[in-house]
Amino acid sequence: MGAVTCISGIDTDIGKSVATGLMARSLSALGYSVITQKLVQTGCHGLAEDILRHRQLMGIDLLPEDLSGLTCPYVFSKPCSPHLAAELEGTAIDPDHIRRATERLAAGFDHVLLEGAGGLLVPLTPHFTFLDYLQARGYPLILVSSPRLGSINHTLSALELARGRGIAVKGIVYNCHGAGDAEISRDSRQLFADFLEFYGFPACIVDLASADLYLEGGIPFDCLQLFREEDS
Repeated sequence: MGAVTCISGIDTDIGKSVATGLMARSLSALGYSVITQKLVQTGCHGLAEDILRHRQLMGIDLLPEDLSGLTCPYVFSKPCSPHLAAELEGTAIDPDHIRRATERLAAGFDHVLLEGAGGLLVPLTPHFTFLDYLQARGYPLILVSSPRLGSINHTLSALELARGRGIAVKGIVYNCHGAGDAEISRDSRQLFADFLEFYGFPACIVDLASADLYLEGGIPFDCLQLFREEDS
């Protein structure tokens, strides 16, 4: 079975999809078989927009697993919390359905990168959050953060939640794209590294720049340190 790693962010629109797609691209370039998965997508119809973004960043066409729905078990049209989007369409999210889809992907790939929806406490059902799902499955986590205003509180809160639930954090993808104040960026980055170590996680931070830098500039996204334990 392949390794499953979850990618979550400190908030919406923090760069989870770009980070997930670029990590998959980098691992594929090293010879691993990699597939991405989206836990649930809201605000679109048909194929999940984030899966389409992943494939574009990976530089590949859609896969059979995408067309069959395995890579995004739930897609809802209303752009809102997954539990409400499901309710509005007369259904409910079944965490076991997501688990079975992930296990089928892990049976055929070295790495499955599972992107969450929003942050850790996004509810999948009225009484079951993405954090609950991570704890139940025991998947390790990569957290996407940034130097923008409010990120310190949100990032440290996420690390505190993960530690309290026994979830292993492999490191932070630090989205520097559009960062304005260099002093704030440096300070926040160092603070995150210090708190990763304080909480007993690897003090591993990978900087993320504009996606164009990697795609058009031909520069690899150097994320391998986030996966060293799996490949040792």
